[in-house]
Amino acid sequence: MPFDLPIRKIIHVDMDAFYASVEQMDNPLLKGKPVAVGGGGKRGVVSAASYEARKFGVKSAMAGNLASKLCPELIFVRPNFERYSEISKQIRSIFFDYTDLVEPLSLDEAYLDVTENKNGNPSASLIAKEIRTRILNEVGLTASAGISINKFIAKIASDYNKPNGQKTVNPEEVLEFLEQLDIRKFYGVGKVTAEKMYQKGIFTGLDLKQKSIDYLDANFGKSGRYYYHIVRGIHTSEVKPDRTRKSLAAERTFSENLSSEVFMLEKLEHIAEEVSRRLNKSKVAGKTVTLKIKYSDFTLHTRSKTLKFFISDKSVIFETAKDLLYQEKLNNSVRLLGISLSNLNTEKKEKPKEKKSVSVQLEFKF
Repeated sequence: MPFDLPIRKIIHVDMDAFYASVEQMDNPLLKGKPVAVGGGGKRGVVSAASYEARKFGVKSAMAGNLASKLCPELIFVRPNFERYSEISKQIRSIFFDYTDLVEPLSLDEAYLDVTENKNGNPSASLIAKEIRTRILNEVGLTASAGISINKFIAKIASDYNKPNGQKTVNPEEVLEFLEQLDIRKFYGVGKVTAEKMYQKGIFTGLDLKQKSIDYLDANFGKSGRYYYHIVRGIHTSEVKPDRTRKSLAAERTFSENLSSEVFMLEKLEHIAEEVSRRLNKSKVAGKTVTLKIKYSDFTLHTRSKTLKFFISDKSVIFETAKDLLYQEKLNNSVRLLGISLSNLNTEKKEKPKEKKSVSVQLEFKF
């Protein structure tokens, strides 16, 4: 590995089937049974699935009627995000007992930088194990963890021994670990990109590593340089505890497809009201309004408008979204509408930080 790379002790903690596990914990009758958080029927969508349901092929973002066909015994439960947020806060409070460098990615996962930690424990692996044990004993849920020299490898590792397990990739193991990895396991390589790589004979990290940076740039655009570096274990992004919200949104899927803008206005007004409520609750405002339209054939279109001032008022959000709706004719009947506000007043320009580097020749116990 390059000698000027920063070497850190990073833990990625990922809760196991979080939403479904919370529902099973709160309702003992659901324990051991296939559970899907979300809606059943032809219009419903699965938000999360328990491991019992996953055995049948049920997974998040799957249509509810398809999930029911795959698993006839599937139990659908309405999501309770207030409860999930409450549990998430309990889990994060455990993280902060070890380090202040905690970067939440969502309610159910976070990065922790424990290079220097509050307990003075030199072993990131032991810290991860202790955190997972505390989450189980104090919250009642299982978590998995990945431990390595940077965020990219730690995230891949956390999925390695799921559920209720952990994987450590030591500095001297990084290159071999990445070379043997299926390209689909690389964080940042989606389904479409993986298929494209397969077509070009790239099946593992080793195959990817053999491609030049010029080849990757030519075939994968601006992502090519990213792939070139990550397969060599190069990922310098730091754990950022002060991640600011980039946008705030709300959306609705309709029980019946809507075919006229006139019929959509009432729905759009309710969505604008929800967005406004969330903005005011978070005490933020934004300048860019984006209207999301998903048609009955599942194609997705977005239309945006940036205002000269920050807004959070329902009426302004609604009127702006209304203008966007009438901006172009609809291509088809509509199954979903959404409104998001971005360019928020929470965004700050970060000052460049002086990068620190540590030689890999130093003793570094994981």
